Amino acid sequence: MQITSKGQVTIPQEVRIQLGLLPHTEVEFELAGDHALIRKTKSPPGAGRGQRVIEALRGTASARMSTDEIMALTRGEDAPLRKKK
Repeated sequence: MQITSKGQVTIPQEVRIQLGLLPHTEVEFELAGDHALIRKTKSPPGAGRGQRVIEALRGTASARMSTDEIMALTRGEDAPLRKKK
């Protein structure tokens, strides 16, 4: 395995699986003599993976829909007509 010119290295899949390293997982390195240790960064309470996903998606919606329109869509109903401003 080689380090790229950007200082990157691919973590083998079996290591990622065993450690539960998913995309966007925060990790930290610790120097131990002539080698380095990698571990998942401990998240503060309430800042788990789900919260990070929500924060990453916040503000990325491209459709402008009202709450009523979204609820009708998820329920399979005809969307209510938008009121003209």
